[in-house]
Amino acid sequence: MTGLTITALEPAELVGLAWFLDAASLPSADLADPGRLFFRFEADSLVGYGGLEGEGADRLLRSIVVLANRRGHGLGRALVATLERQARDLGVRHLHLLTTTAAPFFRTLDYADADRGTAPPAIAASREFIALCPASAAYLVKAL
Repeated sequence: MTGLTITALEPAELVGLAWFLDAASLPSADLADPGRLFFRFEADSLVGYGGLEGEGADRLLRSIVVLANRRGHGLGRALVATLERQARDLGVRHLHLLTTTAAPFFRTLDYADADRGTAPPAIAASREFIALCPASAAYLVKAL
């Protein structure tokens, strides 16, 4: 595998991201809302997408999707590590996420289970928490 490159998505490119998220049964209804940064990841060709939501020291890690034909080669780990570096550069101290299917994967990356009631107010007020992810979704946090 060659190096992973990251490119910020322009608003017009969110349609492509939405298609991949919908295909993976991940939320896509709020992609154009303010306060979100989404990225395309490539390693010779498109690998996947991911994003950050919010402002300040606590943000959501979200919309992580690796294309089906690129899975199983460590690209998901590389994608998340790249997003974590991006978050650190923005001054983020804690990344939060909700998942219904990928908790075991994120636990291997040092994300820890947390009680949803302990989420910072800005995270708890996000559409991800309020409406887009079910109450049964695992809530995980990682200190950067």
